[in-house]
Amino acid sequence: MQISMSVNGNEVTRDIEPRVLLVHFIREELGLTGTHWGCDTSNCGTCVVLMDGQPVKSCTVLAAMADGHEIRTVEGLASNGALDPVQQGFMEEHGLQCGFCTPGMMLTARALLDKNPHPDDGEIRQAISGQICRCTGYATIVRSVHWAADHPNGGAAASDAAGPSDTEEVTA
Repeated sequence: MQISMSVNGNEVTRDIEPRVLLVHFIREELGLTGTHWGCDTSNCGTCVVLMDGQPVKSCTVLAAMADGHEIRTVEGLASNGALDPVQQGFMEEHGLQCGFCTPGMMLTARALLDKNPHPDDGEIRQAISGQICRCTGYATIVRSVHWAADHPNGGAAASDAAGPSDTEEVTA
């Protein structure tokens, strides 16, 4: 069967087997390996992508079900060479260790911040509750999401506040 969808802003059309899971379509057909495939039971959440802005576990969605929809993977978070504030927050607050759960966590965080720009700890923990991280204990992930909420323009706003760079002229 033939399917078409937007993936990270690019229209893709492919002939697929009707039983192909979205996670396999993304990884194998499109070569976007940032979407991880973990437990194969929908428990771990490492395969989360955004479908029409909502987090979905791509191991439970047939690629055919994504026909006509907008899919965003972790590769689609950065824009114009700049990290998304969520990505920057995970760096600033050490929200990752092994990195296996990180793409799904970041996409879930992006969806949360798009709905609620200033979530509290409970709202963040609720949003990521369908995902498992075996490394961080979640505290650094929660801090990473708060960092992104506090820096909606990403690191650019933080570096501007730090003062002039070595290449900027300082006048007195």
